[in-house]
Amino acid sequence: MDDDVAVPAAARLIRDFVNTYEPQIDDETLTSPDLLHDWFAERHLLPVGVHLGPADLDAAVTIREGLRAVLLGHAGHRADPDALDRLNQALAATPVAPRFTADGHRLVAVGDTPLDQAVAGLVDAIGECAADGSWRRLKVCARDTCRWAYYDASRNQARRWCSMAGCGNYVKMRRAYAVRTGRAPS
Repeated sequence: MDDDVAVPAAARLIRDFVNTYEPQIDDETLTSPDLLHDWFAERHLLPVGVHLGPADLDAAVTIREGLRAVLLGHAGHRADPDALDRLNQALAATPVAPRFTADGHRLVAVGDTPLDQAVAGLVDAIGECAADGSWRRLKVCARDTCRWAYYDASRNQARRWCSMAGCGNYVKMRRAYAVRTGRAPS
């Protein structure tokens, strides 16, 4: 939906991680620890030969849904405080520390589990987004049945829907119908 050329790589990583679940059609990409591993490995957050377990999958889904709540807040909606608490607890279980090289720095996991490595990569991407100004541009769609994550590349950062042609049009048509008929939009 976005012009991916305009989306910084770190923001794309976070957006794509949140979009591993599509609420509108109840489509879950991360249905097993192996699929979670594959998703992280494809993005170079995990080496190929490591193993993830069911607890790792649960933690990753908790982090993903917590990030969805944060991005909902970026879109001007109230974030679910329980999802934020669960996110913070999951991230507290994976401490990170800066590592410096001649080229700069990045955040790495203090722990040595495979999930620690992957989560540290996500946290590092969030840090990059905060540094380059793209963090607040990551949002989720205002349509309550959609909640698809997107990158708001608009100049004034006021975009509300993942797609104006899809969700934006639907919401506006419902509002117009409600005004015409005198009914409150559902």
